[in-house]
Amino acid sequence: MIGVAVLGSTGSVGTNTLRVLARHRDRFRVVALTAYDSADLLKRQAREAGAAFVGLVQGTGVAGTGMGEGCLVEAATHADVKIVVNAIVGAAGLPATLAALRAGKRVALANKETLVMAGDLVLEAARRGGGEIVPIDSEHSAVLQCVTGARAGTLRRLILTASGGPFRDWPAERLAGATVKEALNHPTWRMGPKITLDSATLVNKALEVIEGHFLFGLGYEAIDVVVHPQSIVHGLAEFTDGSVLAQVGFPTMELPILYALTHPERLPDDGTRRFDPVAAGPLTFEPLRRDAFPAFGLGVNAGCNGGTAPAVFNAANEVAVEACLAGRLAFGRIPDVIARVLEAHDVQPAGDLAVVLAADRWARERAEAACS
Repeated sequence: MIGVAVLGSTGSVGTNTLRVLARHRDRFRVVALTAYDSADLLKRQAREAGAAFVGLVQGTGVAGTGMGEGCLVEAATHADVKIVVNAIVGAAGLPATLAALRAGKRVALANKETLVMAGDLVLEAARRGGGEIVPIDSEHSAVLQCVTGARAGTLRRLILTASGGPFRDWPAERLAGATVKEALNHPTWRMGPKITLDSATLVNKALEVIEGHFLFGLGYEAIDVVVHPQSIVHGLAEFTDGSVLAQVGFPTMELPILYALTHPERLPDDGTRRFDPVAAGPLTFEPLRRDAFPAFGLGVNAGCNGGTAPAVFNAANEVAVEACLAGRLAFGRIPDVIARVLEAHDVQPAGDLAVVLAADRWARERAEAACS
């Protein structure tokens, strides 16, 4: 029985993870669950899964819990846990990822901000501690499935797909007046509000480009993004001989979650919809319109600049998204806030965690001011 901790168990990825684990009780045991403040749902999940450790970051009402942000690291380093599913949204997931990797755990990573903020530090923690990173994002899971078993040095290019979000066909001038309600109406995926808004600005895709750089060791010039409205082809890998492999399937997070838990093995699972190419219908691909979605270019440029720039990009976006969801910032101003913070930042080498966290704090303060 493999012990699993699910960080962020009450969110979209977390609840999907628990459904997958429930179908494989002969293989996995839920040891630890954490949530931000959804105490009632967390209590119900813990009772149904039989979790030995329960952690709540904010709030009360769950008996026997770890409390505060420290509960995330406590769950991630629990002695009975071998796999940590990090489904936390935002920068808050970084300390738990580092702690788990240093403790030799497998981190099934849905928290892309971890690698965006401190990719080199995360990889070093895995090397030193003997931990392992396996992505849950459907795009990176797709690429991993394509390259598993391939010889080192044969991967030449990644092609990540983007649905295009709810504003794929909107002209740039119309996007400036888009509402939060419209932005949250994603055409193919059902996700939490922060990730859904990131998908509408294509910030999410910029974060995935940076994450792919660290996961697969390719330069940014070797990572492409195309718009694929049907969300059937999740990622493609091009090899040095010109061959291209793709992973396809109807949109679901349960398949990449299961693969992250079992990689490189595959467990029989009848819980997800089987693929039918006829039912999928025609598949189309389009170029990404950088002029209409400037936040994407800002993120990729931050990744290319390296150092503390990606952490600043991520922090500025998190603050802008929070302000937008709270009604304090128009959706169309999110890229402007990010751009203003990046322009004011003096990029530093991200040699240690203190430097990264200082850049994160600085960017949040600047972004707050820019949102007012």
